Amino acid sequence: MSGGIARGRLQEERKAWRKDHPHGFVARPVLDADGSMNLMSWDCSIPGKEGTDWEGGVFKVTMEFSEDYPSKPPKCKFVPALFHPNVYPSGTVCLSILNEDEDWRPAITVKQMLLGIQDLLDSPNPESPAQAQAYQLFVTNREEYRRRVRIEAKRNTPAS
Repeated sequence: MSGGIARGRLQEERKAWRKDHPHGFVARPVLDADGSMNLMSWDCSIPGKEGTDWEGGVFKVTMEFSEDYPSKPPKCKFVPALFHPNVYPSGTVCLSILNEDEDWRPAITVKQMLLGIQDLLDSPNPESPAQAQAYQLFVTNREEYRRRVRIEAKRNTPAS
């Protein structure tokens, strides 16, 4: 029965998102090969915040929900993986609100998760490093770190 809870909640999330979501963000369930909607797997896009080194970039994120959602958070991954202190080489996002042992709460919505990931881009948490090179540059050479971030944003700028 818990799978019904996850799918019901995701159906509600989808409705809420379609009514009201932040400008420039995308979040939608994946379509399976047969054309049916897979509520347990979402493709998302997060824009870099204006006025930051991430500005202009649009970053693809996948969200994989389990049958235990919303008791457990989805796995959120940047595809491709980003140069960022809190993104594992696999692309998995290291963020307290996405960690069931830290700040995850079942009331957190898809919208809040994506806004949290956007905030993390420009406000890395040096207490929770997930990627050695990005972390090292962030703590030892901020100017070089920022240069690399601008390259990352350019690499992820949609063709107009």
